[in-house]
Amino acid sequence: MADPPHQDSDVTRRTWLAAERTWLAWWRSGVAVGAVALAVGRFLPGLAHGEIWPFRLLGLGYGLLSVGVLTIGAIRQRRTAEALRRGSFAELTSPLVTWMTALAVLLTVAAMVLVAAAL
Repeated sequence: MADPPHQDSDVTRRTWLAAERTWLAWWRSGVAVGAVALAVGRFLPGLAHGEIWPFRLLGLGYGLLSVGVLTIGAIRQRRTAEALRRGSFAELTSPLVTWMTALAVLLTVAAMVLVAAAL
């Protein structure tokens, strides 16, 4: 009969899997914001009555946010993996969270105002 798995190795495996799921969440979020960029910048102008350029500009903003989320997710995954190998933790910095949240809120409010004014 095989020995039961060691508890420490199980914790390590679960921690690595959690880190992988977190990276996938960053990736899904980046792809979702990219889809919003496409919808706002390319499809929404066809439904609006008025100028197209504000929608394109807003779509570009969402596109930049998408690239930022994907890039930060990749960097976070690398730093987290390095920290796990060392047996430590890689904290997500508060300024980064603040700036990403502020940008997302700004773009969302701008989209709501633009949609309300143009439709």
